Amino acid sequence: MSDTSVKTENKMGVDPIGRLLFTMSTPMMVSMLVQALYNIVDSIFVAMLSEDALTAVSLAFPIQNLMIAFGVGTGVGVNSLVSRHLGEKNFKRANSVAIHGLRLAAIHYVIFAVLILIMVRPFFEIQSNDAQIVEYGITYTRIIGILGFGMFAQTMLEKILTSTGKTFYTMITQMAGAITNIIMDPVLIFGLGPFPKMGVAGAAAATIFGQILGSSLAIYFNLYRNKELTLSFKDNPFSSEIVSSIYGIGIPSIFMSAVGSVMTFGLNKILSAFSSTAVAVFGVYFKLQSFAFMPIFGLNNGMMPIVSYNYGAAKPDRIKATIRIATVAAVAMMWACFIIFQLFPGQLLLMFSASENMLSIGIPALRIISTHYLVAGLSVISISICQAMRHAQFGLIVSVSRQLVVLLPAAFLLSRLGRIELVWWAFPIAELVSVIMCLCFVRYVFKKEVAPLYDRKQIS
Repeated sequence: MSDTSVKTENKMGVDPIGRLLFTMSTPMMVSMLVQALYNIVDSIFVAMLSEDALTAVSLAFPIQNLMIAFGVGTGVGVNSLVSRHLGEKNFKRANSVAIHGLRLAAIHYVIFAVLILIMVRPFFEIQSNDAQIVEYGITYTRIIGILGFGMFAQTMLEKILTSTGKTFYTMITQMAGAITNIIMDPVLIFGLGPFPKMGVAGAAAATIFGQILGSSLAIYFNLYRNKELTLSFKDNPFSSEIVSSIYGIGIPSIFMSAVGSVMTFGLNKILSAFSSTAVAVFGVYFKLQSFAFMPIFGLNNGMMPIVSYNYGAAKPDRIKATIRIATVAAVAMMWACFIIFQLFPGQLLLMFSASENMLSIGIPALRIISTHYLVAGLSVISISICQAMRHAQFGLIVSVSRQLVVLLPAAFLLSRLGRIELVWWAFPIAELVSVIMCLCFVRYVFKKEVAPLYDRKQIS
């Protein structure tokens, strides 16, 4: 590793904003699209086994999402702090934050591995009375959890790369992991060549292979390509103050994603009262939704370090320009996805071997749910703005309000009317509330954080 004293200004502080956002976000968006493609392909192969297998994997989603929530949420805290300290030219502090992020990733893995080993059976038995679905779910989740060290390592290491603007390398790690997963899915699920037929367990094993490869590449890039950081555990003893700083930003992000697990669990319970097919439809929607939202998350991953860096460097004009361009791009992408869901819902469902019953439930579901895409781009960008400028708690408030205070109660009340198509309207209702809250919070953050930066510039 090179010395941490960087003599030239980081590109996030000097490059033209449009080009900078494009060059930082495009690799992330490409890698996120590949990740979304993996999610879809994974479920397509599982659906070929049976609808029960697809339902089991859908029921496992809350646990997977909770693991991802802790990995990504903590990574968001590390990302934001490292970028900000680099903007302040405090390289020692930036290094220490990155090392603590890796320590926390290891701790999270151990905790989840133990909890899944103990609690996975009761989790599935609460959700389903079908013995086959329960056994499929237990098999899949145990592999994902007990061997999930690669996921936590890869997520944190990628956030560290992103924090210094190295999004191209993040694209490589994510694409390599996802492509490996896609290739290994049919090989292990159906037993191609010398490999045994593993069924649902094969889908989980393919995921683990991809994560291990992705994390291995991320280790290499951080050690030999990330010149602005020196990842040395010896030189960075444990600091509770740094951990507190990371979680100060990361915990709201963790809870935002964790709330999604609670919402999914609750909605699965509501839908199971109609049929297991309804649960499978919801699971398919979540896979398809990732294809709609992953590019926006990639845009966010490119935007956040730029905003954080220029916040630390007291450059408000660059912050505002970054946000303006990112918002226009996010809204345009979500509108394009809305059009696709409206025009081709049947074709999307048929990719998952949908039966006639699944099509009758799923086509109106996709059309109704996707109406919230018309304003969702504003919500996603707004939450990231708050996170980048030390107000991650606003994102948590929005997420809890949207999914637990509005969406779940609305879905439950609508389900009491006995028509499953009414349940799907809970999504656009919740999104409308969300975007109103987001716009209010962003206005506050601009007054509180961005406006004073102009005074700092005049003083300096």
